[in-house]
Amino acid sequence: MGLGADGERPAEGPAASIVHDLAERRETLATVESLTGGLLAATIVEVAGVSRVYRGGLVVYATELKSQLAGVPAELLAKRGPVDPEVAVALALGGRRRCAADWALATTGVAGPEPQAGKPVGLVYVAVAGPSGSVVRRLELGGGRDLIRSATVVQAFRLLAEQVAGVSHDAAGGGA
Repeated sequence: MGLGADGERPAEGPAASIVHDLAERRETLATVESLTGGLLAATIVEVAGVSRVYRGGLVVYATELKSQLAGVPAELLAKRGPVDPEVAVALALGGRRRCAADWALATTGVAGPEPQAGKPVGLVYVAVAGPSGSVVRRLELGGGRDLIRSATVVQAFRLLAEQVAGVSHDAAGGGA
């Protein structure tokens, strides 16, 4: 990464490190967002040179769009609801397939202000699907809507970075 006009390294946001890692590996990324409503994609495209990595994304805020656009099985949504770890994994797998990407990152959860279908505000699932499988992480976040959404983005990038590092260091790793 080059230096800015003032001789300083440009400030790196939560996506910059993973975007640079994926660019070095010549791998691609897609996103599927519910809870974050495009914030994940917006954060990714802030990184200079991201066009070599980012394939695109889906914002599937409405439950039926999770099935129609991201390929989440309708019966899974009917049985479990949209805020569920299996749904998060299905979102990531669908995004990876739909966008023809090496990696996909997905978010679903409840940002509030009210609980949704018996799920508490702050319950979030982030999932990653990649070359060696998929993994999901449950988050229980506090604060208001904006804080929950921004913390979800940071945690999603953290999970993706862990998975990418795991693939490069342990080809057999990757999650369930």
